[in-house]
Amino acid sequence: MSTDTANERFNAGMTVRRKVLGDAHVDRAEAKKTAFDDPFQTLITEGAWGTVWASDGISDRERSMLTLALLAALGNFDEIAMHIRATARTGASKTDVLEAFQHVAIYAGVPRANHALKLAKETYAEMDGMNGIDGEETPT
Repeated sequence: MSTDTANERFNAGMTVRRKVLGDAHVDRAEAKKTAFDDPFQTLITEGAWGTVWASDGISDRERSMLTLALLAALGNFDEIAMHIRATARTGASKTDVLEAFQHVAIYAGVPRANHALKLAKETYAEMDGMNGIDGEETPT
């Protein structure tokens, strides 16, 4: 792959990543990046965000539901909350998320879907107390 292509994919990935996860999340992640994990972060930005999420083959809403279902089905619960928060930007509703997790229950198992639902409920409750979705508390 040429350097130009890699740079284009990285830049596209950062644009999509910011659109889906928000500037605050991406800025926090970038601030935590070290020389050790920089190549891995570049891989994620180019591959996940600059290729898969940047594709216009399906909508961000559909991609969001697929991502949540796959994370739950595979037991990769660490990123569930982040992707639940992203639904505020992708257009996936709470009903969409519930439907995705119900699908997980049938095809991948009730315990995984149940744990994903627990995490979703906690995250939605947290979001209800936030101003927007970037983790800033609602002013009182």
